[in-house]
Amino acid sequence: MVFFQKHGVNEKDLFRFFSLKNYQFPFHFHRAYELIYINNGRLSVSIGKKEYILEQNDLAFIFSNQMHEFKTIDFSDITITLFSPELIGDFYMNYKGMIPDDNILHLDRNIDFNELNSIYSKKSFLYSICDKLVKQKSFIPVKQSAQTKVLYKILLYIEQNYSNVCTLKNVAEHLNYDYPYLSKLFVQQMDMTFTEYLNNYRISQACYMLKNSNLSIGEIASNCGYNNLRTFHRNFRRITNMSPKEYQKLD
Repeated sequence: MVFFQKHGVNEKDLFRFFSLKNYQFPFHFHRAYELIYINNGRLSVSIGKKEYILEQNDLAFIFSNQMHEFKTIDFSDITITLFSPELIGDFYMNYKGMIPDDNILHLDRNIDFNELNSIYSKKSFLYSICDKLVKQKSFIPVKQSAQTKVLYKILLYIEQNYSNVCTLKNVAEHLNYDYPYLSKLFVQQMDMTFTEYLNNYRISQACYMLKNSNLSIGEIASNCGYNNLRTFHRNFRRITNMSPKEYQKLD
């Protein structure tokens, strides 16, 4: 299972963290809550229609099914934490259907995630973050337009099918929508074409596999939906400005 897929759907006790350097990931969503913590460097984080610039000790608290993306600015060393809403059940029930007006917190000290080695330390840490959020931010009801709901369905289809043949025509047939309507809607909502987004999504997954698996570059390309290795290399360089091997060796 790749790191952003399906988390929090069936895992009621999910709590997983991992570090990433010089990374980016396009707009996506999931049921799990997500924390993005900046160990060092700078990161651009977009949540919904808002863009934030995060620096050391800043933390983004992303709610269930809240659309978000992030991009490195020059250099970034970050820790991603994904956890199921059930781990903070009281908070989840009290703020279900709500989102903060501002998702960013600044922490006074560094977080040592390796200290969170029991269910009690994990819940204590998470509830302390919830406490900060409630004290510092306001909450507003979630509003989703009909177009946004369709967009979510498209992104969910990509998440589930990016490793295979995945085209907007497939999506249109699957969702029973007209192709021209989906094409126009996607560009309006995402400021890029379906194909551009799909390539960014696939290359982001490939970057993670290059750093966190023993698969060959050819195997990674295939797992990310590229049957043609030359196309994979071309798209990888266009998006990351380096080759897969160069990225793999990057500290």
